[in-house]
Parts: sequence; structure tokens; C-alpha cells
Amino acid sequence: MAGLKVLSALDLAKTQLYHFKAIIIAGMGLFTDAYDLFCITPVMKLIGRIYYEDQDIDESQRGKIPPSVVSITVATALIGTVFGKLVFGYCGDKFGRKRVYGFALLIMIFSSIGCGFSICRTRKCVITSLCFFRFMLGFGIGGDYPISATIMSEFANKATRGSFIATVFSMQGFGILTSSAVTMILCVIFNHASESKNTVTRTPDEADLLWRLILMFGAIPAAMTFYWRMMMPETARYTALVEQNLRQAVKDMEGVLDIPMTDITEEHDFVPMPQTYGIFSSEFFWRHGQDLFACASSWFLVDVVFYSSNLFQSHVYHDLLRDPHKVNAYQQAYDVAKLQAIIAVCSTIPGYWATVFFIDRIGRVKIQMLGFLVMGICMFAIGIPYYHYWHDHTNAGFLILYGLTFFFSNFGPNTTTFIIPAELFPARFRSTCHGISGAIGKIGAIIGSVGFLWASQSQNEKDVDKGYQKGIGMTNVLVILGGISLLGMVLTYFFTRETMGRSLEENEVEYEASNQTSFMACFTGAEQSSPEHHHHPSSHVRPSISSTTSSSTSNSTVAIDQRRSSTSASILA
Repeated sequence: MAGLKVLSALDLAKTQLYHFKAIIIAGMGLFTDAYDLFCITPVMKLIGRIYYEDQDIDESQRGKIPPSVVSITVATALIGTVFGKLVFGYCGDKFGRKRVYGFALLIMIFSSIGCGFSICRTRKCVITSLCFFRFMLGFGIGGDYPISATIMSEFANKATRGSFIATVFSMQGFGILTSSAVTMILCVIFNHASESKNTVTRTPDEADLLWRLILMFGAIPAAMTFYWRMMMPETARYTALVEQNLRQAVKDMEGVLDIPMTDITEEHDFVPMPQTYGIFSSEFFWRHGQDLFACASSWFLVDVVFYSSNLFQSHVYHDLLRDPHKVNAYQQAYDVAKLQAIIAVCSTIPGYWATVFFIDRIGRVKIQMLGFLVMGICMFAIGIPYYHYWHDHTNAGFLILYGLTFFFSNFGPNTTTFIIPAELFPARFRSTCHGISGAIGKIGAIIGSVGFLWASQSQNEKDVDKGYQKGIGMTNVLVILGGISLLGMVLTYFFTRETMGRSLEENEVEYEASNQTSFMACFTGAEQSSPEHHHHPSSHVRPSISSTTSSSTSNSTVAIDQRRSSTSASILA
């Protein structure tokens, strides 16, 4: 399989215009994901000022949505994402990447519009309909993750594949900035238009239109790329290796690679039949179980920590933003969006692009371990002295630590966990395994964004925020999160294989003879040239099968087939 000319041409192709076009097309799903994730915070501030100002409660709680309602709204979208990853990941392998790609985007477009058209104007009805459409939006976004990552990995060349997939993921940064910019612009317009009747104590009816427009705007960039998604050819790897249609794969890639068809046409339209084991078979878990565990566990752990960042939001908002009881609804939403943009520009976006620049230079494993390590250190640095110092001092030191957690999550496991599952698994399992890894990750996101938020409440009932129950305290929570980060580093050390500089077909091959851990192979730079050398497949670079002579390719293939046959026989025995 690795010796097919069309796949070798993809691996060795120079960076072309089509690669950048694919990045934009694939990245719009990630753009929409970030837009909706970050615009919901100011939107919930607006909904609170519109629908919860008449609560017969403490004056300080008027205009605030109860924590239980906020938690349900956040969790609903994430639950939708879990199901979307599983369903579309499976469908991407079963029916093809292209066939389901446009459908995921359509769900995202209509769900974004549906969020804005949340039915009626009563508190209960608005929240219920908003949760429904955000579940569907999460379903579409979840479906986009495995398909976008898989398509980009299968179109990219092996030298810059990591950078290309990381660039797709970095589109989230532009989504964050766009959500902040749209929110700020619309808030200024509405504030100016209703200045005569807009006060601190009374929010005008026009504000009910504002939050709907903010949510619906997310559909526009996604809709703009729908046509181009429909025009994308199926990936050559899926067509050749899964559908076994080598001639169509060559025809599709002729236009994409802009090279003569004769250079990628095989003498015979013969593709070796793939192994027949299924994803729930013991054979799959023997061959790929460690990789799936490494991908899923790392994604789970980083999302627990990353989505726990909302623990600090009230702390940061309280000290850095204007008192919400002294500004109107538009100004409050404007302040929140502005702060989100500043954090994105100073820490989040630089983290994305640091990964783009370094991932094909120093590798996935090193970046993932470094990110987990620094995130853990920051959590300990904030958590241990939290009540003694940080609770009353939101100074430059606190903001630097806060920003570093975002920088090293993105220059670290938040990005690499998106990339690695798209590189490790065979073509017929690739999007399914990416979907499984991401779904488990989003379960971690639910635990982080909801569970740890409630757990962080004070152990002293007098200090518990309104609407919450007693927890274990911020210090204990942050120390646990720091421990989770270090656990992620350890699991990466022992289980995650390096994929840098190798073709997707080379990454499929398992070599059981080595006792060397992936981390040790990564740092020793052990060379691997053939299965007979008995090295673990986590060294940085192996000679490409496509670059060897035809005889050596044939010999390697025979050796691999013999090994697999003997392995299957031993299992049956």
C-alpha cells in the first residue's frame, strides 16, 4: 500500500495552492467551534440582563443567570459534540470523508441560525430552545472535527503534515477574535441606537435582538465554504485503500497535485487487500489499542484542565472589568468580549502558531509533554497560594500565569491531541478513532467546565457563591488539575508514538519486538529502516517506503505480511 505512486506523490508533493485552500475549507468548522464557544459568554450576560432582571432575590443577583442554568447550557453543547464525533467519525470511514463533510457543515449552519431564532420570549422557553439548538450545533461541530483532521492529514505531504493540521486547528484563534469583534461592534451600535432609554437598571427590548444576531453570525463563514466542500474530491487514501478504486484516486489527484497522470498511474490497478479485522476485534486492540488509549486519554486529560479555565473567569472579571451593576447590558457584554480578545491575542493565538512553526521540527511528543508540564506548574503556582495571596491580588503575576496556561495548552496537548489521531491509524479506521478520541476528550471538557466549577466552591458555607453548594475549595481543585496535567505528561511519555516525518502508511505498522518507550525513542532519535531492526516506531524519522527501491519495498512488504500472518496464527492458536 505504501508503494502506490499516487500516495508517494502526495507524501513528497511540494506545498501548493491547493494545500492552503484545503486548510481554509477544513478550518471553517474549527472557526465556527471557537466562535460559538467564546460568544456564548457575553451572550449569557445579555440573556441574564434581559430575562433575569425581575427576579425577586438579592439585588446583587439580579441580571445573573442561575449557575445551574449556565451549567446545563454549557454541558448541552458539549454533549452534542460527543455524539457528533462518534457518529460522523464512524460515517467518515463507512461512507467516505466527502460524503459526510458537507452534511456536518449544514448542521452547523442551520443550528447557528436556530440559536438566534430560539422560540418565544419567555425565560423558560428561550433557555430550553437555546439548549436544543446548541446541542445540534455541538453535534455538527463534533462531526466536523474528525473529518477535517482526517482530510487534511490525507491531503498533506509528510514533511509539513503536522503544520498543515495545526494550521487548520489554529483557525479557532480567528474564530475567537471574530466572536469578540462581532460582539463588540454590535454592542456599540445597539448602545448608541438605544441610548435614550438604555439604563443600568433597565435593559431595552432591542437587546433581545442583539444576542440572537451574535449567535446567527457564526453561520456566515461556515456557509461561505459549503460550495467548496462539495467540490473537494475524495481523498486518494480513502479511494485507493478503502474503496479499492485506484484508478479514481489517480484521476482525483491529477488535478489536485497538478502533475501528469502518467507519473502517478500504476502499471496494474491492483491494491493489496487490507486486513479484515474490525474495530471491536481483539486484533484491532492488539495492533492499535495502545495508540487509541494514548490519544483518548491525553485528549480527556487536557480538556479537563483546559475547560476548567472558567474557574478564573469570575475572578478576572471582578477585578479587571467594570462593575456590572454600574454599566448597562451592552457595556457589560462589550467588556467581556474585549477581555476575551485581549487574552486570545496575548496567549491563545501565539500558542497555536508556535505549534504550527515547531511541530514538524521538534515533534508532537515533545510539544505535548512540554505543554502538560507547564500547565501543571501554572496550576500549582496559582492553586497552592490561592487563598493566601492570589484571591486578593489579581496582579501582573496572576495574569501571566493565567495566560501561560492558555499558551501552553495550545502550544501543547490542546493542539497535538487533534493532530496525532489523524496520523496513527489505518485509513479505514482513521476518522472513527479520531472521533472516539475526541468524544472521550469532550467528556473531560464537561467534567472540567461543569464539575470542577461546582467543586471549586469554598468549604465554608458562608463563602459559597449564590446558587452553588459547598465544594472542596479552589486550592484543592487547582492542585488536582495540576496533578492531572502531570499525569498527562507521564502517559504521553509511555504511550504516545511520534509520527513526525513519516507517511501515514508507515505510522500504521506496529513493531512488537522493541522494548523501547516512545519517549526514549523520541529523544534518542533512533533510526528505523525496516521491521528487522526491531526499533519502536516512535523515532522521529524513518526512510520513506516510497523513496526506497522497488525491490526493497517489495521485501519490506513481504516481511510485514509474514509477520502479520505469523501473528494471526499465534492468536488463533
